[in-house]
Amino acid sequence: MKVSSEQVVDLLRAAGESTRLRVLALLATEELSVLELCRILDQSQPRVSRHLKLLAEAGLVERFPDGAWVFYRLALKSAGRAVIEHALDLIDSQDPVARSDAERLALVRAERTAGAQAYFARNAARWNEIRSLYVDEAEVEAAILQAAGEGPFDEMVDLGAGAGRMLTLFGRRAGAALGLDLSQQMLNIARDEVAKAGLVQCELRHGDIFATGLPGGCADLVTVHQVLHYLGDPAAAVAEAARLVAGGGLLLIADFAPHDHEFLRESHQHRRLGFADAEIIAWIETAGLVLDASIALPPASDEGLTVKIWTARRPHDPTAVQNAAKTAERSAA
Repeated sequence: MKVSSEQVVDLLRAAGESTRLRVLALLATEELSVLELCRILDQSQPRVSRHLKLLAEAGLVERFPDGAWVFYRLALKSAGRAVIEHALDLIDSQDPVARSDAERLALVRAERTAGAQAYFARNAARWNEIRSLYVDEAEVEAAILQAAGEGPFDEMVDLGAGAGRMLTLFGRRAGAALGLDLSQQMLNIARDEVAKAGLVQCELRHGDIFATGLPGGCADLVTVHQVLHYLGDPAAAVAEAARLVAGGGLLLIADFAPHDHEFLRESHQHRRLGFADAEIIAWIETAGLVLDASIALPPASDEGLTVKIWTARRPHDPTAVQNAAKTAERSAA
């Protein structure tokens, strides 16, 4: 994307301050809340908010409220993205300020992970019971099966396998299935569920959804079920999930639509209160997939949560992605 010389000057002016450059470096790693940035930068909220406002006005970062929290991330489509990425690449990794920020970010992540792991350890044995408080699982699972199709699937990968429900749901339609999760307690439960179902083709491993270590294009079905709302960087998780999808294969994401149930963040470690279609679709298309369907399952009561199911395919022909993007641009115009 080409811009005028005056726009370049404005972009450089917005980024050309030490704290704002530090903010950009942090947001290049993952999306962060205002309070997390304040902790890492060791600066007051008004001061950090002022810097974020200037960066947002320059189009370098995106601001999005999520319940009572506000998150920021690098703007996905920004005229200055390449300029900023180049500037960040110039920073010495051994720079004392950069190292300090990285260490504080690691502490924030560690606290976040410890809280989530403690929650999972406390609730692993009744995980399905907790989920059923918010949505009718039988209805969701029927919709997931319909959205994915009959298969059969040669290779399935389930990211954030939890109690193993996606594996037991699809196991008989898959020649081989692999579930990854960071929680050993959840993996133990998933192994029991898979064994009880007699699914010898299903394997459970300790693994990171952001860095699976699996080869690209290794699966014709990849599932991410009720995982994204726990993550600090859901966009990166979608990118990694999409990377695993083979040509003609399917990515299936199930999560909540946007909601205002703040107690899920406070009591159940939900970092994000649901996702809008536009957000998920942008991540899917950026990863080179084409949206197949977006399905909404409204709750039985006003107090419940709407579950969304998004499916996307990796075309055998890469030009299909470009054609779909052009069609979307024409429709928007």
